[in-house]
Amino acid sequence: MEKRYSEFTVEELRDEVSKLKEKLLKAEQVGNISEYAIIERKMQMALAYTLNPKDYKKEETYELQGDPGQTFQIDYINGVFAWGHRINLLGQKYDKQEALPISVLGNKK
Repeated sequence: MEKRYSEFTVEELRDEVSKLKEKLLKAEQVGNISEYAIIERKMQMALAYTLNPKDYKKEETYELQGDPGQTFQIDYINGVFAWGHRINLLGQKYDKQEALPISVLGNKK
């Protein structure tokens, strides 16, 4: 049975991220888009467990990595997930609440 990322040590997480980066490059080189997306999500999850959720605060707004022009306002943190709403370039908040791994949050706005 495989271990969950929450059970990994920081060193094991760094090793996992390194392995996933290699797989990501290989998937990109052969043009396997779906595999690339899956590996990218796994890497985001592994990276989320290397971060401290206490560094992210309710009601704060953060840039979204890989999604320029959109920001994310946190409603609450649950584990390594930030629950909240996206905000578009016009400052309009989306109605749908979603959960994102904290590793995809960029700089505070």
